[in-house]
Amino acid sequence: MLGRRQIREKVIESLYSYHQNPIKFDVLEKNMFSEIDKIYHLYIYQLNFLVALKDLAERQIEIGKKKYIKSENDTNPNQKFITNKVLLKLEENDERLSFTSKHQDLKWDIYDELLVKTFQRMTAGKRYQDFMKEESSSFEEDQKFIGKLFLRYIAENEDFHEHLEEKEMSWADDFHISNSMIQKTIGFFKENEPSHTLIKMIKDEEDRNFARRLLKETLNHWEETEKKLETKLENWDLERISLLDKIILITAMSEIDYFPLTPARVIINEYIEISKVFSTDRSNIFINGILDKYTKDINRN
Repeated sequence: MLGRRQIREKVIESLYSYHQNPIKFDVLEKNMFSEIDKIYHLYIYQLNFLVALKDLAERQIEIGKKKYIKSENDTNPNQKFITNKVLLKLEENDERLSFTSKHQDLKWDIYDELLVKTFQRMTAGKRYQDFMKEESSSFEEDQKFIGKLFLRYIAENEDFHEHLEEKEMSWADDFHISNSMIQKTIGFFKENEPSHTLIKMIKDEEDRNFARRLLKETLNHWEETEKKLETKLENWDLERISLLDKIILITAMSEIDYFPLTPARVIINEYIEISKVFSTDRSNIFINGILDKYTKDINRN
C-alpha cells in the first residue's frame, strides 16, 4: 500500500499539475486518486511480467519435447524455475487473475520482445544457473531467488523502465513505488498460507482523507502560506525558488500548520526525502533549513 510519504508525493504531483493547468478542486482530487489507481495497474503489470517469464520457460520446455532430435535436457528438462513455489503463488493469486481479466492491456504476450530478451538474459546469468543446479530448495530459498531476480531483471532493467515510459507516462515516476510494493508482496508470501489478496493502494479511509485534506488545506491557504515562506527566506527572493521546491515547502508548511498531531520532525524528514525524489541534490538541504527555521519560529514540536 502507499505509505504516507507516497501519499504526500501524489499530493505534490497534483499541486504541480494544478499550477501548470488550474482546474476545479473536485476534478483535481479525482485526478489525484486516478493517478494513485494507476500505480496499482503498474503493480499488476510487473507481477504479470514475473508470471510471463514462467510461462515462457514452460513454452521452451514444450518446444524441446516436440523436437525430432532431442537432447538430454529436452527429454528431461530442469523444471526448477517453473515449479518455484513463489512463482506458483503469484500465478494462482485470485486478485491478480481477476484484475488482469478486467484489464487485458496488463497481460504480456509470450512473444513480446522485451519479455524474450529479459528471459534470455536471465537464463544466461550465473544466479539463475546456480539456482537451477541446486537439486532441492526450500520455500525461503525460492522466495530469495525471486526477490533477487525481480531486482536484477525488472527493477534495475533500463529497457523495462523505458518500456513503461512509452506505455504510460506516469508509470516512470511511480516505478519506485511499485517496485517497493512487489518486494513486499514477495516477502509476505508464506509457504502454507493461501495468497488470495495483494497489497491495497490506500490502506483505509483515514489515509484517503489524509490525501484529500492535505491537498485541500494546501490549496486553500496557498497565498497565506506563501507569504509565511517569504518571511523565512534570507538572501533569497521567492521568484528564485523553483516551482517544485516551492510546492514542497508550502505543502510541508501547510501540514505543519493544519495537522498538529503529526510531530514536526516527522513532517520535515518526510519532505526532505520527497525532495530527494523530485528536486536537485542541494534542494533537500535548503528545504530542511527553511522548515527547521519555520517550526522553531512558531514553536512547533
